[in-house]
Amino acid sequence: MKHFAAILLSLTFSVYPDQPDGSKILRALETNESLRDDVHATVSITEVRPGQGAKVMQCEYYRRDSDKSFVIALTAPESDRGNVYLRQGEHFWMYRQNTRTFQHITRDESIGGSDARGQDFESRPLTQMYAPSKDAKGAELLRADTIGGVPCWRLEVRAIVSDVDYPRKTFWVRQDNLYLAKDESYSTSGTLMHTGYYANYRPVAGRQIPMRQVHVDEVEKGNRTLVDLTDMKVGKLDAQIFTKAWLESRSK
Repeated sequence: MKHFAAILLSLTFSVYPDQPDGSKILRALETNESLRDDVHATVSITEVRPGQGAKVMQCEYYRRDSDKSFVIALTAPESDRGNVYLRQGEHFWMYRQNTRTFQHITRDESIGGSDARGQDFESRPLTQMYAPSKDAKGAELLRADTIGGVPCWRLEVRAIVSDVDYPRKTFWVRQDNLYLAKDESYSTSGTLMHTGYYANYRPVAGRQIPMRQVHVDEVEKGNRTLVDLTDMKVGKLDAQIFTKAWLESRSK
């Protein structure tokens, strides 16, 4: 959702026969997360809870990376319809339809009560947040592995800034094209908190985007969220979309 925003990976369909270093993998992830054009997509978020069945949410997603802006406008279920999440630069708000007010929230705010977070829909340079972890001898924690029988590189990284949601992460990227296949997020103590899976890549705005993401809550066992992107369109969006005034006008 980074995730969505994690959401996004490698630039080309090149084959990487030799093991890349950790920095190259992070740069590939980072470059593909930054879209060169504005994007609009329909997003379906399916939240699964043990004993509760599935809750399906629909939303319209607008993204403009030139100024770090995005909008998530919920359209279903009816109880959430009209609620909107707005990111402008470093600021993140939720607009509540019932009170017609904006609330300043954090990047890790749950979207509609699901496991999807605001951070999953944003783009933030990975190389400014993480660096490859190393063992006692100074070697990067990078090795060959497989995910679902697909050869991958497994890279462990550590945070180099304090304002990240997880201080430690592990990425699995496909060896043939450096697409992200899976990631794991850990707490400071080393507890696994979240696992993400990324699939069904499609070319969008000069990048490759996973149209299906699965986010697993490793703390509340059995909880998971599926994110599916459809009807994706590329092209310059009206600047008014990324304003509070436009969001308020939708509710009138």
